[in-house]
Amino acid sequence: MPELSGYWAEADTVGRAVAALLLGMSIATWATILWKGWVLRRAQRDLRRVLPVFWEARSLDDGRARLQAMDRERVLLPLFEAAAAERGAGTLQAAGGTEAQLTRRLRDALHRGLAHLQTGLVLLASIGSTAPFVGLLGTVWGIYHALVGIAEAGTITIERVSGPVGEALIMTAAGLAVAIPAVLAYNVYGKWVAACEAELEGFAHDLRELALDGQRRPAGVGS
Repeated sequence: MPELSGYWAEADTVGRAVAALLLGMSIATWATILWKGWVLRRAQRDLRRVLPVFWEARSLDDGRARLQAMDRERVLLPLFEAAAAERGAGTLQAAGGTEAQLTRRLRDALHRGLAHLQTGLVLLASIGSTAPFVGLLGTVWGIYHALVGIAEAGTITIERVSGPVGEALIMTAAGLAVAIPAVLAYNVYGKWVAACEAELEGFAHDLRELALDGQRRPAGVGS
């Protein structure tokens, strides 16, 4: 990589800071892509595998045990626990009717599960939107110093211009190289999170109906 080594050797503090920032962004992007892909894939597999098994349970305790054993990302079990929680007393959280309390608990559990699945997406979006501009800053700064050097030399030739300017343009390419994977991953993972969200909302709705039916007919559901 002679171009990169040449840019680093000729760059000043600002140019090197920009290059280091882009390197850090790239490392953070790929670490987040690998980790988030693993988490979302596990969550998707669990949702497809666990929900049918849960609804085949013969009792609530059996269903809880199956969730505890199979819900590796813990996005389904908190919803079940919220639906099965006892009604409190003496606090604002316990105020209101039974249905309102149940809805509030399920909503809070759903939001926590989605927050877990969405962790890292903001970082990918931020890097994807800012990395090109960081690279452009490095390019502009590098071209400025190249032109200053040419002016000090007093002569202008194509060889004297193309080398420094070409090395400065590497920063633009580096910014795009960092941004493109981040944007693509953000779009793909956003779609995966939306699919998981639809499944979780459906499960929360079914649990709410199950809990309300059990309150109306206590003997109708085993525990």
